[in-house]
Amino acid sequence: MVDIKKAQSLKPFNTFGFDLSAKYLVELRSVADFLELRSTWQWKDQPHLIIGGGSNILLRHHFEGLVVINRMQGLEIIEKQEDFVLVKAGAGMNWHEFVLFSIEQNLGGLENLSLIPGTVGAAPMQNIGAYGVEIKETFHSLEAVNLNTGELEIFDTHACQFGYRDSVFKAELKDQYLITSVTFKLVPAEKHRLSLEYGVIRQVLEEKNIISPRIKDVSDAVISIRQSKLPDPGKIGNSGSFFKNPTVSKEKYEQLKAEYPEIPGYVLDADTVKLAAGWLIEKAGWKGYKENGVGVHEKQALVLVNHGEGSGKAIEILAKKIQDSVLDQFGVALNPEVNFI
Repeated sequence: MVDIKKAQSLKPFNTFGFDLSAKYLVELRSVADFLELRSTWQWKDQPHLIIGGGSNILLRHHFEGLVVINRMQGLEIIEKQEDFVLVKAGAGMNWHEFVLFSIEQNLGGLENLSLIPGTVGAAPMQNIGAYGVEIKETFHSLEAVNLNTGELEIFDTHACQFGYRDSVFKAELKDQYLITSVTFKLVPAEKHRLSLEYGVIRQVLEEKNIISPRIKDVSDAVISIRQSKLPDPGKIGNSGSFFKNPTVSKEKYEQLKAEYPEIPGYVLDADTVKLAAGWLIEKAGWKGYKENGVGVHEKQALVLVNHGEGSGKAIEILAKKIQDSVLDQFGVALNPEVNFI
């Protein structure tokens, strides 16, 4: 029987570390748990919020309803071919642990996504990405329970409608499904083409005198880069990158480059350039800024932090100030990557 608890702190369930509470809280470890939960009055009569690792949410107030923590585990190699392997993982599994498992199995495709906080189920929901790689490139399918019908449904890449840090589960199907497992199409290491061109991965490998890198070498390099730039949520509350990297027209980019020759830009197509949100925020003077117990990280301006005595409301206010400042100085709109609750 599922154990629904009353008046529970949400501090362990959000990486900002805000000590807000839930009226009711339950942890699910299987689809059967959820089907049982659907029959309870707490599910039927209370608003509900589903959380994975809590690494991409901003809690701004106590939740007067039922918080559901997805703890569904499981690892299974469901198909093995010469050119690919299908690996199925429970949605509640820690993402980085899954990446390490894939590397141990000598399977490539996820190494650039090492050390990203969160769970497997959140990966396709956010279409997580880092260092030139996005989940949609290795995604095969996912299973999700329809919250209204209780039916288990399968979504392929097309059905997920992946966008930049986006999917159908953040748009028209928001709050309508519970992702239970995700299947990835990975490639045997000897057939896998490494992605080394984004950021300083190649530079880190060269510093380590690694001439012919393996997938583990790339993973280790990404881990060291992330640890040097990003704060550990266990030491200082944060949700990683708070804003998405904005895209602008090529014409707008050329205008900005004329005024700021050092501005970084990544050409996406003939008409679109992606800017570095962190660079814009830092250039606008926000790096290291502090107010009301929160602030902008001193090493990475893209990360907003809780210094221990802050609140979700304070983060929200600071984020709006940063957005207004960047829009005023550069004419570029920043959109949060974090989900506001």
